[in-house]
Amino acid sequence: MLLTITADRSDVLEDASDLGYLLHKHPERVQAFDVVGGTATVLYPEVSAERTTVALVLEVDPIALVRGRRRQHEGFSLAQYVNDRPYAATSLLSVAMGKVFRTALGGRCDARPHLVDAALDLTVELPAAPGADLVERMFAPLGWTVDATAVALDPEVPAWGDSAYATVRLTGRLRLRDALNHLYTLVPVLDGGKHYWVGPDEVDKLVRSGEGWLAAHPERELITRRYLAHQREMVDAARTRLEELDDRPDVPAEEASERPLVAVRHDAVMAQVERLRPATVLDLGCGQGALLRRLLELQGVQHVVGAEVSDVALSTAAKRLHVDRMTERQASRLDLWLSSLQYQDDRLRGFDLAVLMEVVEHVDPERLPAVTANVFSAMRPATVVVTTPNAEHNVLYPNLEPGGMRHPDHRFEWTRAELAAWADGVATTYGYTVELLPVGEEHPQHGAPTQMAVFREEVAA
Repeated sequence: MLLTITADRSDVLEDASDLGYLLHKHPERVQAFDVVGGTATVLYPEVSAERTTVALVLEVDPIALVRGRRRQHEGFSLAQYVNDRPYAATSLLSVAMGKVFRTALGGRCDARPHLVDAALDLTVELPAAPGADLVERMFAPLGWTVDATAVALDPEVPAWGDSAYATVRLTGRLRLRDALNHLYTLVPVLDGGKHYWVGPDEVDKLVRSGEGWLAAHPERELITRRYLAHQREMVDAARTRLEELDDRPDVPAEEASERPLVAVRHDAVMAQVERLRPATVLDLGCGQGALLRRLLELQGVQHVVGAEVSDVALSTAAKRLHVDRMTERQASRLDLWLSSLQYQDDRLRGFDLAVLMEVVEHVDPERLPAVTANVFSAMRPATVVVTTPNAEHNVLYPNLEPGGMRHPDHRFEWTRAELAAWADGVATTYGYTVELLPVGEEHPQHGAPTQMAVFREEVAA
């Protein structure tokens, strides 16, 4: 079983051999790792400043893989020993990636931190991947150019046709961490099965590895069902969590039997924008631009700015909004700026309205006071709309562990009382009034799933 990843020199990656730093694997060493069912070896068949390739070779021992199992494999008696596991890219490869490239999957590189969020020119090759009919559907929506060539059952007998396997080549300009997480998540989906028991923690793994892309993937439902081995309760749990993270453009109510929470949240924010009628709007943490689209459609809004710390998310937002096809007048109403809430940015001062939709809970608690001061003092918008999860509502999610949070990147989740205390403190300190509102269907005891705070600058008499 073989996987290769190649990085080419570019304007971002001046030395392609820096791929070794991002993967935490030295190009001059051959490293072997014991993994479930075999041995994974990492080596570099090509290393230069112009082009560097890393190879992950997984040697599977079919005997070791089934040792101790009592259940007989369906089909002929030797099927558990004679199968595609040693050759085709399956869930075994994902498990090996999780062990060998764990730090890179998490997006950490102390030696070259500036490259972690940089989009690199990458080529991924899988000589034998199952699910030949699915490869395009899985990878193309994520920005990959897909070349999948079906493998013939027997080249000498064309009449037999093609097998269910394909030789796959993916090319694209993506962050390495995203590329790895795409493979980690989707290879088992192509396979359609897992060699290990699927437990409740698989939901967390799916949401974590799919962060930033799975919620908006057009094949999300298929990916979720196949990744979780069609386990209904886990699929339902994953569906609920992914719907909340889905920031795709909204669907009309008449086209949806039940509107997801993300759509309800967008409606609530837009209702405030329509009520306040601002001329300039700042979307802080705009992500991939779903709210920006609706803001641009609103009459009276003259200038919309999306600010985001991830240049990859901003690039996706530009594609979704078709910035390259906007007229000069349309383009003059929109700006997409790379900016962090952690630091003051003079460009973000003085807007009529700023939106922080599901943003504050991603900030470390010890950094929140500085971020708050930056927004309410340095930026000083006339109105600020903040939405954040209501932690009290979490008990109504059956597959969320007690005390657990809805997303692995959340640093905290507030109860209604905790939001009220923070909001009152902000209003008093910075000279705003505040109104607290529920978002979504309210439970009589646990409240609505999302809570909103609307701050309005006090005007001196």
